[in-house]
Amino acid sequence: MSEIIVQNLLSPVVLFFALGIFASLVKSDLEFPKGLGEALSIYLLIAIGIKGGIELSHYSINDVIAPIIATLCLGVTIPFIVLFITRLMKMDLKNSIGLAATYGSTSIVSFGAAVSFLEKSGVTYEGFMNAMVVLMESPAILVSIVLLKMMEKNDTMPALSAQRLGIIASPGRLIDPEIIKESLFGKSILLLLGSLLIGLVLGTRAIPMVQPLFMDLYSSVLILFLLYMGLIVGKRLPEVKKHGVKLLMFGLLTPLLFGSLGVIAGSVIGLSPGGAALMGIIAGSASYIAAPAALKTSVPDANPSIYLGVALGVTFPFNLIIGIPVYYEMAKWLH
Repeated sequence: MSEIIVQNLLSPVVLFFALGIFASLVKSDLEFPKGLGEALSIYLLIAIGIKGGIELSHYSINDVIAPIIATLCLGVTIPFIVLFITRLMKMDLKNSIGLAATYGSTSIVSFGAAVSFLEKSGVTYEGFMNAMVVLMESPAILVSIVLLKMMEKNDTMPALSAQRLGIIASPGRLIDPEIIKESLFGKSILLLLGSLLIGLVLGTRAIPMVQPLFMDLYSSVLILFLLYMGLIVGKRLPEVKKHGVKLLMFGLLTPLLFGSLGVIAGSVIGLSPGGAALMGIIAGSASYIAAPAALKTSVPDANPSIYLGVALGVTFPFNLIIGIPVYYEMAKWLH
């Protein structure tokens, strides 16, 4: 176990991420050109989506129905658990919902790092797992907003008015159409789903054209993106510290809880150790693209320094360094 963690720590992906954090903490003038971070993000979304679609084209619906159900169940269940935990922490409802949406959704980059870890370790996994990460993006966002609207309408909580909760939906609507649009057709989900469908329709016919850019260069572009993410995380760390030890512990312990649930679910439905480990990272990571975009619309009063700060400043590096090898070891043990 310790050897795997050391191996992960000494991988180029983690080392360049650490370099970015260090550069930010020492206030280096290292900066990415404007728009490059966005371009790298778009590249990773397309690469993961199209690879998932091509792999998915090799399977019948009977092969993937169980993983799809397991993924959707995780996406619906985790927001309830997060809301319960954060309310025990005495966190206000708006920020609790922000964390529920963020942690119920998933991190595409963490998934990409997990795939890179498995491939470098020579571990095989089900190709359709690239499609599961796409499915995990939206359910938690929608469930979190529904929970907020239901709590708003609860007669036992009259003080929670729509204005205070930041709900923009008009009277009589459970969820504003703008929220659904942001959740289902925001750039991350649109690119992932669109690329997935293109890969699914074209199948192996797409490989000669997409392989040079989206497959052969994937690991190198991921390294560049994680250097960029390290710079951002270094800036977010002080924000997490401001909110105390409870939030720090939340960011460290919930990935293990949800990652374990993902690994168990993957093992129960018969995934290989590699596939179950990926299910673990899908469940144990937190979104910092799709969920924050939707939260800006649905809960504008939720503090981004909380849900973004803990997701990027604590959970993301934890999964990158420790979480991924832990989920894999757990998957091997359960297999």
